[in-house]
Amino acid sequence: MAQERKNKYAPDMVFPPGETLKEVLGAMGMSEAEFAERMGAGNKEINSILQGDAPVTEDLALRMERVLGVPASFWKNLEQQYRG
Repeated sequence: MAQERKNKYAPDMVFPPGETLKEVLGAMGMSEAEFAERMGAGNKEINSILQGDAPVTEDLALRMERVLGVPASFWKNLEQQYRG
């Protein structure tokens, strides 16, 4: 009997969600300070996320979706891959 094989994406390298967030902010022309203000967050909190020190929580992912238009599931997936 052949063993069933399930394909699962397992990247060789993973980066903190903050790296992608930096790229998205740059593409949108939005500063970190403006992003923090729109998120209703402090600059320190946003900086911790950008540096990969703080996790992207469910609440944060939903707020990011509202501000950036990028689905919360995308941010949560990045977080899971990074901290997995």
